Amino acid sequence: MDIPVDWSQILQWSGILTIVFLSLAIVSFIFRWGIRFRLVGITGFMAVVTVGIFGLGLGLFTRSVVPGAVRFALVYDNGANQAVITVTPEVNAAEVEATLRQAANDLLSYGRIGVGGDNELTIRARTLIHPEPGVTKPLYLGEVRRSLQDERTSTPLRNDQIELQIFSEKFAELPGKNDV
Repeated sequence: MDIPVDWSQILQWSGILTIVFLSLAIVSFIFRWGIRFRLVGITGFMAVVTVGIFGLGLGLFTRSVVPGAVRFALVYDNGANQAVITVTPEVNAAEVEATLRQAANDLLSYGRIGVGGDNELTIRARTLIHPEPGVTKPLYLGEVRRSLQDERTSTPLRNDQIELQIFSEKFAELPGKNDV
């Protein structure tokens, strides 16, 4: 689940709180309060927290957004080279393509390794349909393959970095109207 975070607002309040504790520490030294050294520690801690928040605000969690991608949920990931995402049954082929590109951007990390000689991350998109009451059928709509050895910093992905395959024949099985 993505929670939008406004780092600048958090940084502002953390900075204000740091200044308040610094002021209290200065006042405590002037009036020789017994908690003056504790206030120095609190001020130092708040300064470290503020610097950390500033670092997070620089964009350590930036993600590229692929236009046309729909929400997806990760339902399987072996942590190495295979993953499965699920989308709603109301998607069309263009949305599945954009969503697979988004998943290829989001799921690649430095910790992934090739298993069994396969040095490609394979992400499959599926949905669940109910052809009759009490029966659920997984329907794979497409897959994307991306090398685990490629440049990891180029986002969004270029077309030459991925192999994208949409299973057009599967869209006929989806309920409702879907363009292919």
